[in-house]
Amino acid sequence: MPKIISIHSFRGGTGKSNTTANVATILAMRGLRVGVVDTDIASPGIHVLFGMDEEHMGRSLNDYLWGKCDIAETAHDVTANLGRPIAGKVFLIPSSIKAGEIARVLREGYDVGLLNDGFQDLIDALQLDVLLIDTHPGLNEETLLSIAISDALAIIMRPDSQDYQGTSVTVEVARKLDVPKMVLVVNKTPQVFNPAEVKARVERAYNCDVAAVIQHSDEMMVLASSGVFVLHHPDHPISQQLKTIASKLYD
Repeated sequence: MPKIISIHSFRGGTGKSNTTANVATILAMRGLRVGVVDTDIASPGIHVLFGMDEEHMGRSLNDYLWGKCDIAETAHDVTANLGRPIAGKVFLIPSSIKAGEIARVLREGYDVGLLNDGFQDLIDALQLDVLLIDTHPGLNEETLLSIAISDALAIIMRPDSQDYQGTSVTVEVARKLDVPKMVLVVNKTPQVFNPAEVKARVERAYNCDVAAVIQHSDEMMVLASSGVFVLHHPDHPISQQLKTIASKLYD
């Protein structure tokens, strides 16, 4: 049975898209057919991690939402872009990075209900094992829909006061929506913090499983979203943590 997994954060800049790209790649390395939808239409970016630029993007999620094409026509097989043999497949449904189309979304909005139909159409058309949704930060109609239809949800946060407060709201909403599985990921944790203490404090605060406490990494910063971390640094401790996150969400 195909699964839908949402990767969410209350604020931008948490590493949400990076986590999504890595989880997608890890699952594809298992031989799964993985779809990734960038529903952060106002500030898209995950396409960069998969080596896609504006010139080669073609159709995007925006085209589907405005009735220009079927959603399956917006799917790009980015498996070859990963740069090494992968047993499965990764299909990316990007949002447009054209300034005019982003402005149109901000000005006119779109019918969020189309997303629900589109997700199921993608699963069927591409014969997906799992669909990952890279959500828009915060809580709006789109993110509520994505969370509500998900089999699993990862909430990415940083260890600061704003994220603690915002994550509390998100966890409460997810529980009211009866999400079957939810995990937290504490990302970009300063090296001076004790990961075990951070994990215990966050789990105590939210009564929710912390899948990983990922510390600040120079290797991640140097990669600078130019690729998928687990492929460039397969033996790095962060890669092992990302594999744990993928297992907790999918298995």
